[in-house]
Amino acid sequence: MSTVLTPILTKFWDHPQSWTMATYEDNEGYQALRAALAKDPADLVAMTKDSGLRGRGGAGFPTGLKWGFLPPPDGGPRYLVVNADESEPGTCKDTPLMMAAPQFLIEGMIITSYAIGCHHAFIYVRGEIVHVYRRLLRAVEEAYASGYLGKDILGSGFDLDITVHAGAGAYICGEETALLDSLEGRRGQPRLKPPFPAVAGLYARPTVVNNVESIASVPPIVLHGADWFADMGTEKSQGFGIFSLSGHVTRPGQYEAPLGITLRELLEMAGGVRDGHRLKFWTPGGSSTPIFTDAHLDVPLDFESVAKEGSMLGTRALQIFDETTSVVHAVSRWTDFYAHESCGKCTPCREGTFWLKQIMTRLENGQGHEGDIEKLDDICDNILGRAFCALGDGATSPVTSAIQYFREEFEQAMHTPWYELFPPERSTLFAKESQPA
Repeated sequence: MSTVLTPILTKFWDHPQSWTMATYEDNEGYQALRAALAKDPADLVAMTKDSGLRGRGGAGFPTGLKWGFLPPPDGGPRYLVVNADESEPGTCKDTPLMMAAPQFLIEGMIITSYAIGCHHAFIYVRGEIVHVYRRLLRAVEEAYASGYLGKDILGSGFDLDITVHAGAGAYICGEETALLDSLEGRRGQPRLKPPFPAVAGLYARPTVVNNVESIASVPPIVLHGADWFADMGTEKSQGFGIFSLSGHVTRPGQYEAPLGITLRELLEMAGGVRDGHRLKFWTPGGSSTPIFTDAHLDVPLDFESVAKEGSMLGTRALQIFDETTSVVHAVSRWTDFYAHESCGKCTPCREGTFWLKQIMTRLENGQGHEGDIEKLDDICDNILGRAFCALGDGATSPVTSAIQYFREEFEQAMHTPWYELFPPERSTLFAKESQPA
């Protein structure tokens, strides 16, 4: 496997007008669509399966296989919904992709819609990112004006409309069925499955829900071939992905590389951990994935290798923390987030995240009770695998993994506030927070 960067989706991000149709067409834009419209839709589904493309939204489910789950056409509508509700703490790949090169997503949606027989597709955008919402609206306008959307696209006889929908800023709407409920105008809460969206999704019709990066990866695959894509990455985690480095790293940003690259290799390209400091812990896939330590620097960042080490590749949001960071304080902040974002539909998550927050707040302020650490593990055990959706499972990951790797620090926190163990003057991560009285 090559360890060099593979600028494909990020190839022309530094162009001064990267988001325009003109720039996109200068960089092979819509050549894949022309090729796709000349193929049988079933062949496009097969090509996506053969490429090995797996969902880039966190779960890693094979994309072509998901498309293939749709029942045979019955004369009624079917839908494609793009999940652009990127709200995971630390995850920041879809937002810059939509800002810098939105036509990748638009072209991918047209090809996917043609492949699955969809004539009305939706982009569900996180409500807070108004700038991205406006850019997507403009990108869709340009696609209509260029003849890539609307009636009889490029003379093929295929019709497609795209609607850009802004959510109300709920993390739970990143869960595909909660997203569909929100899109239909209801409160965003997970649905009981089955039926799965492929059978009864949006408006109770067959629906494919895919992540932004998953759909944006479709045009390069169609243009260059399934073998080209499959040759990158590892045997079971094929292709490239955008790795988002943030936190205590010299050059944070987006690094597009083959799956299977290691954090050590990415850090070398990013200038390493900030000067004078060393790596303490990091997240391989956002805050809902179990944390790793400096002992995991050489774990290949692919779905299988990361899972084997006890975590998840997730959204490849690599948050880097050096030795000045209190792991108890960091995990407490994440726990606050999950408690706040729980939709409340199921008891394990609603009650469990509430109590995790109470105990973590006590610990970070040095006011722990006897048995608090064991109680945290016990509550997590009662949430994991028992919640209605993955939010509950994700809320337990930073807690259990932090106790696993940094139990001594949790024991110190029982009686000593985090800001005494890690004075704010030597930690810049939470510099904007005032020291508690």
